[in-house]
Amino acid sequence: MAKALSRFKIMLVKTYGSAVCGVDALTITIEVSIDSGTQYFVVGLPDNAVKESLFRVESAIRTAGYRMPRQKIVINLAPADIRKEGSAYDLPIAIGILAASGQINATKLHQYFIMGELSLDGALQSIKGALPIALQALNDGFAGFVLPKANAREAGIVNQLSVYGMASLSDVIDFFNEKSAPQPVIVNASKEFLPETNAYEHDFSDVKGQENIKRALEIAAAGGHNVILIGPPGAGKTMLAKRLPTILPPLSMQEALESTKIYSVAGKLTAKQALLTERPFRAPHHTISDVALVGGGINPQPGEISLAHNGVLFLDELPEFKRTVLEVMRQPLEDRMVNISRARFAVAYPASFMLVASMNPCRFVNTFILKKNA
Repeated sequence: MAKALSRFKIMLVKTYGSAVCGVDALTITIEVSIDSGTQYFVVGLPDNAVKESLFRVESAIRTAGYRMPRQKIVINLAPADIRKEGSAYDLPIAIGILAASGQINATKLHQYFIMGELSLDGALQSIKGALPIALQALNDGFAGFVLPKANAREAGIVNQLSVYGMASLSDVIDFFNEKSAPQPVIVNASKEFLPETNAYEHDFSDVKGQENIKRALEIAAAGGHNVILIGPPGAGKTMLAKRLPTILPPLSMQEALESTKIYSVAGKLTAKQALLTERPFRAPHHTISDVALVGGGINPQPGEISLAHNGVLFLDELPEFKRTVLEVMRQPLEDRMVNISRARFAVAYPASFMLVASMNPCRFVNTFILKKNA
C-alpha cells in the first residue's frame, strides 16, 4: 500500500511549445501537475479546441498502450495572459501527462519544442505555423523540434535545429524513451529553392501581340508600380495579369522565407512544400469581405493582401468590389504593412504587394466600340 501511495505523489513536468501571433511565434510552457483527486483542469487562457484536447489525449494514450492517470491533473499554459488557440497543444499535453505519471523518461523534455494534433488513434495531424515555431525554437536555444511528419519539411528549412517528423504518439514516446533514434529532417534550401524559382505554370512569353500593354507591364514590373487594365471582355486583361509574376525578379531567399511564414501561419502549405519558390499571385473574388482581404477575425489569420506579400494581388472587375473593401487597402498600400487592433489582440502582417486591377469600359464606351466594329 505504501508503494502505491508513493507512486502517486505530486509530480510536475514541463514541456514546451509555441503560440503563433501574427507571423511570429512565442514560447509556451506546458506545465502538467498530477495530484490526488479525480478531475482534469486546463488553465492559462485556453480556447475550446485546447480544452477539448483532453478527450483526444486520453483516447490516444490508451491506443498507444499506456494509461491515463485517474487523478487530479492540472495543465497550465504559461504565460497565462496570452490566449492559446487550436489543437496543436495535444501532443505536448499528452507527453507531459505521461512524463508526470512516470510512464516515460522526462530527462530530455526541456531540450525540445513539441507540437502536434492527436487523432483518437494516436496519429499526428498537421499543424499551422511550423516554420515560425521552428525559428522561435532556434532563437530560444532549444536542441530540436518534434512535430507531425506532414510539417517536417517545412520546419526542416531551419537547418541549425534538429527537426523530427513523427507519425504517431507511439513514435514520440519511443523517441523520448530512447527506444528509437530517428534521423532529423534536413532540407537543403539552396538546392531545392534555386531550380524552382522560375517554374511558373504560365509565362509572359506566351502572349502574342499586345505590344503596347506588354511594354506597360514591363515598366510597371521594373518599378514595382500598380496597374489598372481597362478593356472590353476578351481583350486579355486576366491573361496578362496572371503572367505578370513571371517577369518580376526571382524571389530572394529572405523574401521566400517571409512569404513561406505567412502561408505556414495560414495553413496553406502542402506536406511536399518546404519553401515558396514563386512569387505569390492572389485573385480574390469581388464578393470578398473586408476581413478576408486585410486579415483578422476571431482567430486572427492573414488576409489576401498578406498572402500576396512579395507578389501580385489581382482585383478582377474592380468596380464590382465593395467600396469598404477598397478603402481598407489604402493604409496597407502606403505602409506595406497591415496593423489589426482589436480589444483582445493586436497583430501586424506584412503586405508588400503589387496591385493589378482590371475593369470593363463603361456601358457607353462599350456600346460605341461594338457599333464601330460593326
